[in-house]
Amino acid sequence: MTVVFRLANNPDPQSALPWLLRIPVPGSPLILKARDRWPSTSSVYCHRAQGEWGDHLDIVEEVEVVDCQRRGRAIDLVLDRRQRNRSQFVFTTKGGRELIFWQTAKTVTRARPGVRIPSRRASGQHEFTIVVDSRERYPYTFSTQNAVVARESLPAGDYGVLVEGRCRASVERKSVADLAGSLSDGSLGFQAAELAALDHAAVVVDGSYADLFKLEHVSGGFIADQLAHLQVRYPNVPVVFCGTRKLAEEWTFRFLGAARAEAVGELTWGDPTL
Repeated sequence: MTVVFRLANNPDPQSALPWLLRIPVPGSPLILKARDRWPSTSSVYCHRAQGEWGDHLDIVEEVEVVDCQRRGRAIDLVLDRRQRNRSQFVFTTKGGRELIFWQTAKTVTRARPGVRIPSRRASGQHEFTIVVDSRERYPYTFSTQNAVVARESLPAGDYGVLVEGRCRASVERKSVADLAGSLSDGSLGFQAAELAALDHAAVVVDGSYADLFKLEHVSGGFIADQLAHLQVRYPNVPVVFCGTRKLAEEWTFRFLGAARAEAVGELTWGDPTL
């Protein structure tokens, strides 16, 4: 069955949002009123429309959909055409009111020219707690980041964030030697299965991918193949090579901060109100 994105004229002449969008989100299509028919120069404000999509509407555009997925507080939409084909709907709240913005990579860049990444703060505006698994030896301290460290047992991984008592994200830390060993004996596959059950998870490596081919007593090609097989089996648990321990610590801090912000509904990078 062909999945189609539809654009129509809003039949309400009094509305400040003259367009209607039907977004084919799997399971529950979403109908929005929009200020413009595409986010060409800036993000487009949208609002949920009341009622159903009717046959009486004046259809302006119908485009087949390549992909339409809800990911956290956003919906990614990819249309089957060469131009104006990739966009995203971002949902946020302000003053208790839902705000919806339709944007593209181009409009986000224009809205935030020359943006600088902060040196210490992760996603969200508040200091947060990173839980270090009680079995982790020589853990990251996060002493230069905006985080509090607590020690307790995690269901998976070495570093995690809890929201309302539930582990919402976790990171498993590996040195290059640890990674190679756990890939060789198959134990990382079981760890990845546990991590994959969480909302967000990753494996962070205190080294580079090139280091896999410098190991003694094991074939770098074999380890690289095992790693590739692991990533195909568990695509939602990325393995991130950070080069150094310090950078791995920084990446872990930012990943967990982003996961926490997503879980509690704080503003994120994709929100044009930032």
